[in-house]
Amino acid sequence: MDKIFIDALVRASLCREHAQISSTQVPVPNPRYIYHKPHRRNAQQNPVHIRSIHTSRTHTHPVAAQASISREECIQMLDYYNFGASGGIDQNLDRPNSFLPSAPPDDDNHQPMVEELNLPKESLSPEISSPEGAAPTALKSRTREEEYNVKRLIGILNDEDSTQETVFQVYSKLPFPGVAYLSDEVRRQLFRRISVVERKSVETMLRYLRVVDDMKTANIPMIAVEWNSAIAFTGRCLAKVTATEVELAIRTWKEMEQTAKVQSGSVTFTILFDIATKAGKFVLAEMILKEMRDRNLSLNRFARVGVIYYHGLRGDGDSVRNAYKSFVQAGEIVDTVVMNCVIASLLRAGEPSAAHHVYERMKDIFSSKTCSPVPVQDWKAVRELSRVLVRAACLYRNDPEGRQRVQSETCLAPNLHTYAIFIEHHVVKSGNLSSITALLEEMLFLGVPMHGRIFVKLFKGFAIHGGIRYTSWTRPRLESVWVSLLAVLDKSASPDVAVRKWMVVWAVKAFRKCYGPRRALEVWAELGTRWKASAVEERAVSEMLREDLREKPSAGGDWG
Repeated sequence: MDKIFIDALVRASLCREHAQISSTQVPVPNPRYIYHKPHRRNAQQNPVHIRSIHTSRTHTHPVAAQASISREECIQMLDYYNFGASGGIDQNLDRPNSFLPSAPPDDDNHQPMVEELNLPKESLSPEISSPEGAAPTALKSRTREEEYNVKRLIGILNDEDSTQETVFQVYSKLPFPGVAYLSDEVRRQLFRRISVVERKSVETMLRYLRVVDDMKTANIPMIAVEWNSAIAFTGRCLAKVTATEVELAIRTWKEMEQTAKVQSGSVTFTILFDIATKAGKFVLAEMILKEMRDRNLSLNRFARVGVIYYHGLRGDGDSVRNAYKSFVQAGEIVDTVVMNCVIASLLRAGEPSAAHHVYERMKDIFSSKTCSPVPVQDWKAVRELSRVLVRAACLYRNDPEGRQRVQSETCLAPNLHTYAIFIEHHVVKSGNLSSITALLEEMLFLGVPMHGRIFVKLFKGFAIHGGIRYTSWTRPRLESVWVSLLAVLDKSASPDVAVRKWMVVWAVKAFRKCYGPRRALEVWAELGTRWKASAVEERAVSEMLREDLREKPSAGGDWG
């Protein structure tokens, strides 16, 4: 077992450098690495040759036979329990919104969402004026220095490679309020650049809200998309959404409709629904969907995916499947992002076998589509792909053949996030290291490069399951993870594997659990030389790990 785990980890860690094959090679599912099946490969068996895919190569030759996925086949990907005698599509799905959670009853004890939030009903009038049609705002006169800074800002905004930090630093050089010195077009571009981030954080939220405050001070109206981003930042700035973030998001929404008189759309309510769902405010989430129905707003792609996740958080696997089927019936395009949401939702609903069934179907479809590309990993590309699929679904809503062509060209292969979902499940729920080993092998087989997130989850697993008698999370295996991480950090300058906050936290906790404080201090010192953290972040992590770095006997440090 030790040899299998270490070999899998090393190969997965270094697959970025060795993933070189012909563009015409196609992966075939390896039956010896179906990790959730009871039969395992014996350690004495001959090693299996694992092929991987070079993600930078593209197909230049036509392919004679390419698998075509019908709408029914997309739906049947989740037919693990074979719903209905015919195994076909639920006829109830043709009814509008049949997959939505039931709304709170309209009885004497229930008030409409608008009344509960103290939002005047007159603000819902469709005649609300929108700033989009307003005349351009007059610019303040500029000095020579201000003119220089405005031109510099415009140049940086036009440079797609410039970072959000750089954009905001240059903007901050303008006198307060800076937006008063910019044209409407430049303001729109500024909002767009500082709103598009890989992960929302307190820092990115403060930057965005700073520009929002400038707009208010200058008495310049904001359009709906800018208000939507403000709501998203206030509600999603932390990794864990709490009642506080929900309250801030609702307050921003009320300001949007009541004060700014900007009408909410489907995107606005989709954001609010997502925030309420992730905070566990299911009644509020149902009220938001009911409000959308009352306003005759249609659900977009992201709202439908959010409904799948909502049912997963509620632990309702049947509703997860029904919501997915309705997603397909609505004419939306299924891709890896949607299937990852289904997998995560089924795992949360306590149905790991059903989630594994979906994963196997994804691999089968990928292997049958001979010119299917490996899923894109860059977050900007993923974001743009989602927008393209939204437009494609709208374009081919009433054209089944056109939609079929798009669906057949859309990738359904497992990607990094797929494996991260399953590894997190085994780390937190099952503790099955053998399953994680097989997942690492399959990552290599499909050409999915190793990522820092996977190392974080592995360290987390040792921190949870290591340091106890008879555990499979032993010291040698922890050391193999550590050596592999250092090798990747030394050989690759990729930002995908870099020392960040949670890698430091879980690595130190893992070594503290398995070895004790002395080894944990050594790991802390080694990572400190490679961690480019701010003083504030370093102090916060030091405080978080204070007990783990303290010299005292470890409860389980003698095992492993």
